[in-house]
Amino acid sequence: MENERQILIVFPHPDDEAFGVSGTIASYTRNGIPVTYACLTLGEMGRNMGNPPFANRESLPKIRKQELQEAAKILGIKDLRMMGLRDKTIEFEDEEKLTKMISSLIEELNPSLIITFYPGYSVHPDHDATGAAVVRAVERIPEQDRPKLHCVAFSNNCEEELGPPDIVNDVSAVKDIKMKAMKAHKSQTQAMTAEMEEKLKKNDPQVLAWLQNERFWTYNFSAPTNTFHPPL
Repeated sequence: MENERQILIVFPHPDDEAFGVSGTIASYTRNGIPVTYACLTLGEMGRNMGNPPFANRESLPKIRKQELQEAAKILGIKDLRMMGLRDKTIEFEDEEKLTKMISSLIEELNPSLIITFYPGYSVHPDHDATGAAVVRAVERIPEQDRPKLHCVAFSNNCEEELGPPDIVNDVSAVKDIKMKAMKAHKSQTQAMTAEMEEKLKKNDPQVLAWLQNERFWTYNFSAPTNTFHPPL
């Protein structure tokens, strides 16, 4: 992992940061590198309400906000931005408005690295639309001045079409922090993290590999197939 000046994380939902990049975030923050997390929504349309349920549709946004703040604290994120958009509507936001929102963050923070979802390869419409907005914002910057753009992808066809990830971060030194960050989002992750912990007791190789390694693709602006437009 390189020594970055400033990192900007852009994801649409609370807990997006915990699953795929929390080890990477913790690795940077423990070395004193500032990380800003721009979370576009509060995940208020999430399907899970805890296990057993402890939330309802009205209380879920407040609960998920508190969970996000706790996860950010665990990860050492001192600059958490909650951008105020609505869950499951990112794909319907005005593209120019969304792009300018990201551009403003980039202009303010001058990050050397941005992390987001790879548009078209991250399963959820909010994920894809968020990644596409970040790509548009970065693309408007002169090529020689652009920050690095590392993207998370996990669709079934991502490696077939994008090739293998060109960045694999070993986060084994902070795997306990990663697990704590996931558990902080307990309304969404309670059952899953309990199952993971049971598998870890048996040294399950898949869970260990996922917990200790985080994969990214450097966005390729020159590939014409990378242009993504959310469905109408």
